[in-house]
Amino acid sequence: MKKIINPSRSDWNEILKRPTQTVADIEQTVNQIFDEIKVKGDSAVSKYTELFDGIRIEDLKVSENEVAYAEKEISEELKSAIKLAKTNIEKFHSAQKTDRVLVQTTKGVSCWQEKKPIQKVGLYIPGGTAPLFSSILMLAIPARLAGCEEIVLCTPPDKEGNVNPAILYAAELCGVTQIFKIGGIQAIGAMTFGTESVPQVYKIFGPGNQFVTVAKQLATKYQVAIDMPAGPSELLVFADDTSNPAYVASDLLSQAEHGADSQVIMVSTSEKLINLVSDEIGSQLDRLPRKAIAEKAVENSRLILVKSKEKALELINEYGPEHFIICSENEDYFINGVINAGSVFIGNYTPESAGDYASGTNHTLPTNGYSKQYSGVNLDSFMKTITFQKITEEGIKKIGPSIELMAEAEGLQAHKNAVSLRLKDLG
Repeated sequence: MKKIINPSRSDWNEILKRPTQTVADIEQTVNQIFDEIKVKGDSAVSKYTELFDGIRIEDLKVSENEVAYAEKEISEELKSAIKLAKTNIEKFHSAQKTDRVLVQTTKGVSCWQEKKPIQKVGLYIPGGTAPLFSSILMLAIPARLAGCEEIVLCTPPDKEGNVNPAILYAAELCGVTQIFKIGGIQAIGAMTFGTESVPQVYKIFGPGNQFVTVAKQLATKYQVAIDMPAGPSELLVFADDTSNPAYVASDLLSQAEHGADSQVIMVSTSEKLINLVSDEIGSQLDRLPRKAIAEKAVENSRLILVKSKEKALELINEYGPEHFIICSENEDYFINGVINAGSVFIGNYTPESAGDYASGTNHTLPTNGYSKQYSGVNLDSFMKTITFQKITEEGIKKIGPSIELMAEAEGLQAHKNAVSLRLKDLG
């Protein structure tokens, strides 16, 4: 990892740059695939599945027999671990339910809001070298708690045309209604437009590579909402001399192994600690099965020394990390001061991987600086709020004259008339 000592404020944009392509680099490819899926449906999806995943699949939908077989392939120990995570995620997301908000703004004028589920949602789950079955828990559980009627899951097949059994087991356990063997851009396109096999959905959730991220963003042009622009994973750790260098290094590498385009950053006020963490990274990296992937991510990563905790916090909020770990004797300073972060992990015994799997918080989070304006996935992500109002005779008499004046001032006579007619009838 590159060490940077006391960078000036003017250099922050450069040293905090993400290793991502621009939308323009990928947009043409996405548009081409989308155009074909709109016209040709399943045949276009199959074409690109063969091109990108190396397998020709005639039946894109996962069968009940495949799901049943997958359950037998999972060890009882892994099943228990998944069920523990499911319980904790359900607890945390169930607690996010809110009651109807009812207010009488003026006597005779009642306004309230109620939350309703999004009827059809699509979940994208990466497969490949790291089948992220944990993301199913993070997405399908709140979708079911919210009351979504259709929960459609797309995930890429392997070279034999199969889906990882842990993905199928988690999907069945968490209430997914349909599963399809489709990955990448073609999965997002299928859920955006609908095909002969795949239902069209109203909102798409889930992580993915830069191609999936751009595809999701372009899906919004076709009246499909998305959770957020969630791209390659990233982590920032602030640590001082009260932290454990081995723990810090393990957290950095836990995100680096996600993909070659991941980014991890350590910020510290201790040069001694930075050197110790750098040594630990080298030592731990050699023992990782995904060493080749993690090494490439480490090339995009930084060890940054700053002069004070104040400067550290300013830099962290400028970066807006997806994951933010605090290992500091001044943890309250960072807890209270952080503004831009997807999810925050506090103390030496709170690894980021706890949030990835089993603590109960959601791991589908904004990346690429989008934590400055987006929240991570939560129960409300699968719901929409509808406002209601009911006005009595007394109520329209009280607010009607104000409405008339405002409508007339804006030059909207029909708006005024809608009130004036009622007031006239009421005498």
